[in-house]
Amino acid sequence: MKTRITTTIHKSAIYILRLALVGSLVVPTPVIKAGQAGHDHEHAAPAKLVQAVREATRQFVDVNVATAAGYGAFLGCVSGPDHGAMGVHYVNGDFVKDGLIDVSRPEALIYEPSNGGLRLVGVEFIVDATTWLANHDGQPPVLEGQTFLYVGSPNRYGIPAFFELHVWAWRDNPNGAFVDWNDHVTCEGQ
Repeated sequence: MKTRITTTIHKSAIYILRLALVGSLVVPTPVIKAGQAGHDHEHAAPAKLVQAVREATRQFVDVNVATAAGYGAFLGCVSGPDHGAMGVHYVNGDFVKDGLIDVSRPEALIYEPSNGGLRLVGVEFIVDATTWLANHDGQPPVLEGQTFLYVGSPNRYGIPAFFELHVWAWRDNPNGAFVDWNDHVTCEGQ
């Protein structure tokens, strides 16, 4: 019985890590493109979400606080396929598997390696598409007016479809606050 439980836990952990991996490596096209931070033409909803994420994650500027709160490093620093990067994802497995979207509980915190340390640059919200759609009348997730990106299945990761949303709350992204790859983030500081 113990072996069966251990196997089930192991399979669940692998599923959660695969789901987080997909969110960090897929390059979907944004449904809604936000304005750049600090510009007069920025929409109120993006500014509100970016600010809400900053407030909710302020305590995680120190990566040690993130690890104490259940976040753990997943893979190394993720660079863009032809430009930019995301950084190192610290994923909270409990948040990934709960099927909820809450601005105060992002599934992943994203850090940029810098001067031998890690600097918080953004977050990623991740939710299983089938579970979400079944519980929300077939509607995609929306957080403070920002629609999540859908990544279908089959996909190159061999995992079920999911929704994801990056929020660059701690580092300006010249392409928009919700675009996956950030040209102002680099993995060179590893």
